[in-house]
Amino acid sequence: MGARRVTIYEVFRQERKGQAFQHAGSVEAADAEFAEVYAREQYGRRGESEALWLVPRDEIHAIEDWADEFDLKYRRVDGYSIKARLKEARERAAARAG
Repeated sequence: MGARRVTIYEVFRQERKGQAFQHAGSVEAADAEFAEVYAREQYGRRGESEALWLVPRDEIHAIEDWADEFDLKYRRVDGYSIKARLKEARERAAARAG
């Protein structure tokens, strides 16, 4: 008999209606149904959560590379040129497209 694949689910909880969801932790389960049971037991049995979100860890898309447009060079004392920045951005976009 083969080993059953276990999936890690990230759990996000909302403490009160209207508040933002925050990462609460993770649970390991064979499927989403068991993950829900584990998450309810771990993060909701004492009424500390209004709502829970479960997300399989492999479905999370991490964004780690930030575009240069967010580099706040305008705060530097040597100046900031919007025209030069636009030209650089257009060149990068053209290089990616072609």
